[in-house]
Amino acid sequence: MNYDFKEIENKWQNYWAKNETFKARNDSDKPKYYTLSMFPYPSGAGLHVGHPLGYIAGDIYARFKRHKGFNVLHPMGYDSFGLPAEQYAIQTGQHPAITTETNINRYREQLDRLGFSFDWSREVRTSNSKYYKWTQWIFIQLFNSWYNNESDKAEDIQNLIEIFEKEGNSNVNAACDDDIKMFSNETWHGFSEKEKQQVLLKYRLTFLADADVNWCPALGTVLANDEIVNGVSERGGHPVIRKKMRQWMMRITAYSQRLLDGLDTVDWPQPLKDSQTNWIGRSEGASVTFMTSTTVDNNQSYPIEVFTTRPDTIFGVSFMTLAPEHELVAKITTPEQKAEVETYKTATAKRSERERMADVKTISGAFTGAYAIHPFSKELVPIWIGDYVLAGYGTGAVMSVPCGDQRDYDFAKHFNIAIPNIFKDVDISEEAFADKEKTVITDSDFLNDLPYKKAVKRAIFELEQLGQGKGKINYRLRDAVFSRQRYWGEPFPVYYDADGMPQMIGKEHLPIELPEVEKYLPTETGEPPLGNATHWAWDTETNKVVGNDKINNATVWPLELNTMPGWAGSSQYFNRYMDPHNDLAIYSEEAIKYWEDVDLYIGGSEHATGHLLYSRFWQKFLHDKGIAPKGEFAKKLINQGMITGTSAFVYREKSTGKILSKGLITNKEVTPIHADVSLINSSDELDVEAFKKWRPDLSDAEFILNDGKYIVGREVEKMSKSKYNVVNPDSICDEYGADSLRLYEMFLGPLEQSKPWNTAGITGVHSFLKKLWKLYLSIDNEKPTKENLKTLHKTIKKVEEDIENFSFNTSVSTFMICVNELTAQKCNSSAILEPLAILVSPYAPHIAEELWEKLGNKASISEASFPVFNDSYLVESSKEYPISFNGKMRFTMELPLELSKEEIETAVMAYEKTQTQLAGRTPKKVIVVPGKIVNIVG
Repeated sequence: MNYDFKEIENKWQNYWAKNETFKARNDSDKPKYYTLSMFPYPSGAGLHVGHPLGYIAGDIYARFKRHKGFNVLHPMGYDSFGLPAEQYAIQTGQHPAITTETNINRYREQLDRLGFSFDWSREVRTSNSKYYKWTQWIFIQLFNSWYNNESDKAEDIQNLIEIFEKEGNSNVNAACDDDIKMFSNETWHGFSEKEKQQVLLKYRLTFLADADVNWCPALGTVLANDEIVNGVSERGGHPVIRKKMRQWMMRITAYSQRLLDGLDTVDWPQPLKDSQTNWIGRSEGASVTFMTSTTVDNNQSYPIEVFTTRPDTIFGVSFMTLAPEHELVAKITTPEQKAEVETYKTATAKRSERERMADVKTISGAFTGAYAIHPFSKELVPIWIGDYVLAGYGTGAVMSVPCGDQRDYDFAKHFNIAIPNIFKDVDISEEAFADKEKTVITDSDFLNDLPYKKAVKRAIFELEQLGQGKGKINYRLRDAVFSRQRYWGEPFPVYYDADGMPQMIGKEHLPIELPEVEKYLPTETGEPPLGNATHWAWDTETNKVVGNDKINNATVWPLELNTMPGWAGSSQYFNRYMDPHNDLAIYSEEAIKYWEDVDLYIGGSEHATGHLLYSRFWQKFLHDKGIAPKGEFAKKLINQGMITGTSAFVYREKSTGKILSKGLITNKEVTPIHADVSLINSSDELDVEAFKKWRPDLSDAEFILNDGKYIVGREVEKMSKSKYNVVNPDSICDEYGADSLRLYEMFLGPLEQSKPWNTAGITGVHSFLKKLWKLYLSIDNEKPTKENLKTLHKTIKKVEEDIENFSFNTSVSTFMICVNELTAQKCNSSAILEPLAILVSPYAPHIAEELWEKLGNKASISEASFPVFNDSYLVESSKEYPISFNGKMRFTMELPLELSKEEIETAVMAYEKTQTQLAGRTPKKVIVVPGKIVNIVG
């Protein structure tokens, strides 16, 4: 009987679905294990073979843990809000909900074909109102909370109000805005309701603020830094500018130190930990205040606060640099410099923060015409603006020390600014500056001849005496923008009162569902797409969304027009999986107590400073509020590598426009053009006529062949639809089956590494599955031989070690060796073949289920226990001795290892081959080395 993988795979996929084989329970007596893969955004392109890599690895481990007796939670869902669906809606007029549903159905079909053991009964979709009800609920919890630095956790905002009522805010140690003014309890009671709400917004963990954002005019929305590539939007390649906008913000900075400390408690990849550590950017130094000269802006003097890790270099300050967006720039710029400054600010607004941070070569800036007063020397220090300083990082201002910083030095040289040297015997003291243990200051008044540590302490002390500085710990991490000017996202549960202050809708009235709109673009007056909604107002009497025409600013109020960002829905989805159908709570106490956290999380490292940082922030907040039992949501994280594609190229000669075969492009200037890999055969030959139909713009081009063939060039790149190198898993499943695909993706190399896809290589694992199938064609109940048991148990040992170490690629090799050995041994014993099927099951579940059934089992193989390794089968009990005569080996003889020298000699001498060889002669002596040789001298 042939291995009919199509029939087998269809049969067992239907069986699993019908019987809900992989449904997890929240009340099992078994120990729990929660393995999770990052859920996908369902795009119209569907899956390519690179996408399932992490899913397959997670599925192998989930199946393995079931075999080991665990109650396994292995869910899947969809991150289904986002910009791509909205852009498609703008282009076609089709509602994003329709395209999202279509794309989800396509993904589900492809995922099911690959045989994943997902518990689909727990599926979540971030665009489903029953799901985002709880995202809205968490937003309300954040709004009603503040961060108490004394208790080092989030607390209810009502507690803060009570403190204000009793004693004002002078003793409050909170994570809050920088411009907090002190007030007494009497002053608090005298505030209007609006004034009270304005003060509280400066303390809340989610708050409204004017923030510098990445604004993409073409997309009509704010973009996160990770949504921008090379200064343009990742989606569509549109220009991005910096712009101030009123935005909802998340006070993630309150958790900076805890986010750093938490990294020591989780088993996550070190490079990812390093990324988060650098992104949070903890540094110790001093806050220093420079006052502007009173000669600007009608003799008004302004404080400029800077943070420096090297306060000991303060006598090396020869100029100051402000971010072009700094609020003081407009106030201090002199009339003579105004035009130059405005021109520079306009140019800077077109560059993203990431681009400005990465560009260390371009030197640009503008002089404001204003000066600051040095705290100690009282000399005037010119104030410049430069785009290498960011408004959102630190204070948006730096004290520039060109003798101690390369970028400051380059800036000073470019604009001919004086460069005082305060380090001994060093012109540009990069080496001395870097060596903090040995740095010695000179020409610096009270800091002269002090080594680094003493100089820092003395500088901070003197600044504190002046009232112009203090020691400070600073973090690079900034509060996160939480607004998007788009339609397809979670609506905020917020309406605005007569004073324009935000009010939360009661949790009992959630969810607030997206309204219908005719247009998905911003309004003509620049409002977000929800500004097009005609039924988008909140009635506080009926507690319902009503028509905008009913707004009376008494009982009916306008609702928030922005929506939440993409990371909102992904910041707590792992918790919702624990109890996804609970309409009364985000999850029950029983569910969260049982599952607690994710034991194994698999996903891409590209989410290091996005999803994986924001979700840790939300988890810590939920833990503070007693909602989540743990402060970290995932014990272990693995970043799977990328499966790259092998792109194909044709080459157009620049001078003639002819398309040259690869072998003809030597010493010629050509432009490589991507070709769809489906148009190329295994010998790299292009179907020229098919290519011309695919690229009508090149249909008239002359193709220059080599020996009658057009040979394309090849290059390994990221697998992407835009590079036309995508391999569809459906076609692989059609030709080789899902089990072959699963095995091959694991066989390609270590999980964490990137590896190129080559469809031709899948034939090897497919042949292995056919060989495995043949092994089970004739099954008997014969007692297994020692060789059978040795092969089986060394396989058990290796596969279990490999799975525990996530070395899935070496397991596939082990299976191949095992099947080859058992085939050579002509093994048909069910005592060997039954445990072998279980070993293979996590990797190739369809064929394993079929073989398990052939062995006479009724229940699914997923219920079987993992085979137990017995090391006794690997211990050698006998030795095959070479029997030599006068130093020449004549034959071998297998003897038990436990025999003594005398017993070995007796057995050898009694052996008939020995007597034949001696032919009646008596040997002079017999040399026996136990465990090695027997030599008969005669």
